[in-house]
Amino acid sequence: MDWQEVFLKDLDGAVALEILVRTLVMFVFVLLLLRASGKKGVRQLSIFEVAIIIALGSAAGDPMFHQEDAIVPSLIVFAAILGFYRLITWLAARYEKFESVLEGDPVVIIEHGEISLNNKGKSPFAKDEFFAEMRAKGIEHMGQVRLGILETNGTVSFFYYPDEEVKPGLPVLPPTHYEECAEISCEGEYSCCYCANTVKLRTGQHTCKRCKQTKWVKSLTSKRIT
Repeated sequence: MDWQEVFLKDLDGAVALEILVRTLVMFVFVLLLLRASGKKGVRQLSIFEVAIIIALGSAAGDPMFHQEDAIVPSLIVFAAILGFYRLITWLAARYEKFESVLEGDPVVIIEHGEISLNNKGKSPFAKDEFFAEMRAKGIEHMGQVRLGILETNGTVSFFYYPDEEVKPGLPVLPPTHYEECAEISCEGEYSCCYCANTVKLRTGQHTCKRCKQTKWVKSLTSKRIT
């Protein structure tokens, strides 16, 4: 195998310098366009804006290392993308239904300490991802949360019960900190591992009335530490 052909091919000092200049120029213009969009961070991006970023990456990538691709045509693409973005955001601000179609709507994922289910009795999202979000906010179990809302930009907003109203709930700690069981060996408060439905159970096997699952975990009752 010709390693020089694999790693360098026809690359020489002049070509490498040209690639460096092209890359720096395009990178600067990408940063300027993103700054012009008014966003402060990746977590603020909607699905539409992520699509814009992908389009920018495609427009910026080729001129960075293809000598036959000029920079100015890519800048024209940049200007068109920015103009289109401004038009779409203006329409979204002016027409609520258009914004709803473009950005989507916030989704309630937790309500009264339980995971919201769709019409088929299933959770519409991956629990582990949101459990991580909850742990990052200092939440130990679902009984501490009155309402959880998945925002259109991917962040999750939590509204908490006051300490005196916190109820038993499903732990959101890693699985190594609690034990799932299909058969209750000691009477007490248990939470469904799937939907967080929390009830008092006697010994034996039980099926959750909300989601029809059979896995349970001992509920926690601790207050939030703030």
